Amino acid sequence: MLSLKTLQSKKRWSNWAETAKGHFEEFFTPGNVDEVQTIVASAYKRKKRIRVIGASHSFSSIALPEEICLSLNEMRGLDAIDVEKGEATFWAGTYLYEIGPLLKEQGFALENMGDIQEQTIAGAISTGTHGTGITLGSLSSQVVKWEWIDGTGAYHSHRRESTEDPLANSLHVSLGLLGILVRVTLKVLPLYSLKVTTFRASIEEGMTNWKKDLTLFRHLEWFWFPGTDLIQVKQMELIPPEPQKKWEKTKSTISKNVIENQAFYLLSEICRHNPKRTQWASRLSAKTIPNRVETGYGYELFATPRKVKFYESEIAIPIDQFLVCLEELKKGLEENPFFVHFPIEIRFVKGESGYLNPNYQQDSAFLAFHMYKGMPYEAYFRWVWNVMEKYNGRPHWGKMNNLTKESVKKNYPEWTTFLEKRETYDPTGIYLNKYFRALI
Repeated sequence: MLSLKTLQSKKRWSNWAETAKGHFEEFFTPGNVDEVQTIVASAYKRKKRIRVIGASHSFSSIALPEEICLSLNEMRGLDAIDVEKGEATFWAGTYLYEIGPLLKEQGFALENMGDIQEQTIAGAISTGTHGTGITLGSLSSQVVKWEWIDGTGAYHSHRRESTEDPLANSLHVSLGLLGILVRVTLKVLPLYSLKVTTFRASIEEGMTNWKKDLTLFRHLEWFWFPGTDLIQVKQMELIPPEPQKKWEKTKSTISKNVIENQAFYLLSEICRHNPKRTQWASRLSAKTIPNRVETGYGYELFATPRKVKFYESEIAIPIDQFLVCLEELKKGLEENPFFVHFPIEIRFVKGESGYLNPNYQQDSAFLAFHMYKGMPYEAYFRWVWNVMEKYNGRPHWGKMNNLTKESVKKNYPEWTTFLEKRETYDPTGIYLNKYFRALI
């Protein structure tokens, strides 16, 4: 969690990976909707720009504040729940890790989650944060109602009526450009648990079985270690609700924190000081992939701790392009391993109607590329972007990317429609920082 005292005293901000940094003039932590409206109305009158920083977990500069920095840390928690409709309303500053336990007490759960839960719910849905599961969309797809403060300080509320609703499709992944979200209502499911099976396989086995696995399991995820032909496979399926057993949780916590974080940190430091050791580190990591089965509430098992800092770029491609793209990546990394030992994360997501979702109107494979913080990533990511562009790749907005005015227009057919909505709700552009001014 960000230190609010440091933000207030230093007037200096950086994101989690320290890939974006900057200074700002004013800092606010409003406690209610009225206070947000007052802050925005004042900014509008004074022609000051605002960015809400969320948990600052994005790798790009989308949250970078230039004049006014605003945190919704004081606007957290479950505001209301409609048991009959199966809908839960949260304050926008609520962290994802807080949502599971809050919903469990009411007998409900989110339909799906990603593998990191440090983000705020507003930040997660505004950037299209997603998990995996070809029948499931991103967190944004679970939203049925948005409440926000526009660029003049006015309050708005909108309920999703259909997949053809232009305003809903603009709010779906809004990047904070239509206003400051203050409350969001999500469709929720009755409480459930997951059975998670993790094992090591060859990439050839994975490529042979992936279509079958997509239909057999609610969730499917791979971690492919560059320079090897090995992948870690995670298969998840629904089971009746039961908490994770204490001994199982203890064992899992030790494994994930000691082996998958502390040991991997030591390997990463070796690679940082001696990049020629990266292939050795990748092979060692691949050979130590655990074979395990875990059960527990969904929110206990979706996310895993990520304590080793890294740079990340993630790109969605049409799912029918997945195998041919993977073959090209495999061949390219055999010819030039780029001194990378972090695994490539591969997930599968259902297409959505949100105009700025990378999986807009297409079932997609998301491939996430990582490089240990402190190691040179530029050549690796440039190569990745060039390869993925061949397969009509759409970068995740919250990850490092090479988006330009031209590529945004090419990748997102409804970009102009989105900009029209943006201008309606933020006529003077107080929510535009440098990153977005370069794209609009």
